[in-house]
Amino acid sequence: MMALTDDRSATYADIEVLPANMVGQLLFGALHAHPRPAPRHALASSILGSELTSPFSRGRGGPGGWIILDEPEVHLGEHVVVPDIAGWRRDRLLALPETTYFEISPDWLCEVLSPSTAKIDRTDKLAIYAEFGVGHCWYVDPDARTLEVFALDGGAWRLEMTFKDSDRVSAPPFEVHEFALDALWTV
Repeated sequence: MMALTDDRSATYADIEVLPANMVGQLLFGALHAHPRPAPRHALASSILGSELTSPFSRGRGGPGGWIILDEPEVHLGEHVVVPDIAGWRRDRLLALPETTYFEISPDWLCEVLSPSTAKIDRTDKLAIYAEFGVGHCWYVDPDARTLEVFALDGGAWRLEMTFKDSDRVSAPPFEVHEFALDALWTV
């Protein structure tokens, strides 16, 4: 991951000039850029997104009521973040924005950890998500084959559950649905 290192605060213009294969984020005035996810990480993200979309976005075999998207750009105050997956309850996000980004914080999000992004995902981005009231954050680690489930409680993150390998997952805010974690690791 590269970060802007000069003395000025980064702006959206710094994101706009990045090569197409890079994801740019503005965190606490600094530009952070990293390449698109590696195949193993993209697979975990894609499978998790499809696992949740059917019952929660589409209401097939589940309650519906959510909008779940891959890599949405979210503007939270001065920050520009791009979680790997994010979800909004439909009663909070009544319509998709006309812009290329969202200004309403997600209700849930998932970061798929990689060696190049884990430090920022676990520190700066997690602090921003807490500040803007994201209710749940999941960390998927394809290398360690784990899932960590966090809930925001009084402005602080609380680790609620952890899963590994082929555990059956039923976790907030999607606890009415269960899936095998090892589905994220296999083709």
